[in-house]
Amino acid sequence: MGAFQTASDVFFVLMGAIMVLAMHAGFAFLEVGTVRKKNQVNALVKIIVDFAVSTIAYFFVGYSVAYGVDFFANAGVLSGQISPENSPAFADSGYDLVKFFFLLTFAAAIPAIISGGIAERARFYPQLFATAILVGVCYPLFEGMAWNNNFGFQDMIEATFGAPFHDFAGSIVVHAVGGWIALGAVINLGVRRGRYTKTGGLVGIPPSNIPFLALGSWVLCVGWFGFNVMSAQSISGITGLVAVNSLMAMVGGILTALIAGRNDPGFVHNGALAGLVAVCAGSDVMHPLGALVTGGLAGALFVWGFNQCQAKWKIDDVLGVWPLHGMCGLLGGIACGIFGLEALGGMGGVSFSAQLAGSLIGVVFATVVGFVVYGALKATIGIRLSEEAEFDGADISIHNIGAYPEDDLRAS
Repeated sequence: MGAFQTASDVFFVLMGAIMVLAMHAGFAFLEVGTVRKKNQVNALVKIIVDFAVSTIAYFFVGYSVAYGVDFFANAGVLSGQISPENSPAFADSGYDLVKFFFLLTFAAAIPAIISGGIAERARFYPQLFATAILVGVCYPLFEGMAWNNNFGFQDMIEATFGAPFHDFAGSIVVHAVGGWIALGAVINLGVRRGRYTKTGGLVGIPPSNIPFLALGSWVLCVGWFGFNVMSAQSISGITGLVAVNSLMAMVGGILTALIAGRNDPGFVHNGALAGLVAVCAGSDVMHPLGALVTGGLAGALFVWGFNQCQAKWKIDDVLGVWPLHGMCGLLGGIACGIFGLEALGGMGGVSFSAQLAGSLIGVVFATVVGFVVYGALKATIGIRLSEEAEFDGADISIHNIGAYPEDDLRAS
């Protein structure tokens, strides 16, 4: 019976890893549909190559930084078939391996998030170098603090505020960290040429393909149920509460973004994602009505944040990844400490002050990392395409082919 339970857990976590892996296709098509046609190939290549670099960085360095586990052992040991001498044992049926795969897909979301913010003007190889640093070292530092109590972080939070910092599926650990790192990247890169007039007026750059944008959103929404539900990491930990809370937050985000965004399809499809970002932290402790409110607040926050960035603050975040993942992730971490309380129908075991402190620590950590990493790369090897390359588009400048080669042939 024990062997069956372990094998079931392996299959459960493996399915979660595959669902979150599929979300990276959603990241890709969301970006493809938003950027101009001359940058669509670059969006696709960036996401898949970032995932490859993330895998290498996390396998060899990052997972060990976060959890103190490495995979430099006999394959029989890794699969749990052989008991090692003088080293930690691995779980039967390779559970530790699929757990690594699952958590890797979370780690690889960091560069996928950043990619949307820096689109259309970032150099290719410096971004891959940044990916290796972020996924190999920076992200695992905070991941290990929040999810493995590294440096006694959770003990400190609990001793100070009466409850540990709760982030079930990564509103802060993944989304806020990715979003606030992206802020540093976007500001260091600067705005796209032609985005603003000489007097500071905003020049509209419409999405290139609304159906692709919508497809990206749908793929992300479906995969998100693996992201959240499978964060239990075992069959015995499954709860329908996480699934329904994710659903309610998603629709809440859609409806408020529809209203605040005045029917704009980009806002509507990103509103769904805003709700899902915000509910990750407390999806296992909130009442569905609390999740609905959280998602609704996030959808409205995204619309407001995106408009402020583009029109008021002159932060040229192409896909709005800072408002979407950074702001809404922060909202979700804090909302967990409100709607997770028993007094508001939640499961309890959370504290508003613990959530506020843990969330702000994550945001400060990520902001510093974003400005330091991208600032250092900017000062050394450079992170921005030349003016000519940006004008021609990243597709031709970097990959020597456009998204529609036959059209290019006809034009010539």
